[in-house]
Amino acid sequence: MTTFYLIRHGHNDLLGKRKLAGRMPNIHLSEEGHRQSEALGQILSSVKFKALYASPLERAMETAVPLASDQGLEIIIREGLLEIDYGSWQGHSLKALRRRKLWPILQNSPSLARFPEGESFPEAQSRVVAELEALRSLHSGKKGNIACVFHSDPIKLAIAHYLGLPLDLFQRITISPASISVLAISDSGIHIIGLNDTRATYGTPGV
Repeated sequence: MTTFYLIRHGHNDLLGKRKLAGRMPNIHLSEEGHRQSEALGQILSSVKFKALYASPLERAMETAVPLASDQGLEIIIREGLLEIDYGSWQGHSLKALRRRKLWPILQNSPSLARFPEGESFPEAQSRVVAELEALRSLHSGKKGNIACVFHSDPIKLAIAHYLGLPLDLFQRITISPASISVLAISDSGIHIIGLNDTRATYGTPGV
């Protein structure tokens, strides 16, 4: 059995400005985000990880640093853990994007939507699930815990897939900054052990 700890990156300044960061470079953790990343290392100190993987974006890498230091692990970059390609929406405020004709489709029928000049949700889900399956294969026969630090929508899409939840309902899942969700996969079954644990932010488990 491989147990994945799916960790969302911590708070960053663009998130505080309610803008869609997407794959923009040089988006770093805020002071709050750094506090969250340190807390994640402490919260997960009792868990022994076999490997630590992260999206190549700075905010994910920076979130992974305290955990890597505490566990004596290298942060291994995986392109498959990248944020969704939001195309020309990247960098815009959520307030402005909510006025676009595509917005209600994204919220209510995301399986039918593609971001202008970017990815569709089905493509993103296929990419992320393929990445997690590749990591599971890489660690096949080595029962243990794997940490993956990446982004909200890709985590939600992965969880929806493993729950058997239709893609059009994936927005019902909440993945907060610096949250931990735990997914155990074996040849005999799949179990969601934890979802949106927000102790790194609030000090108590998420709902």
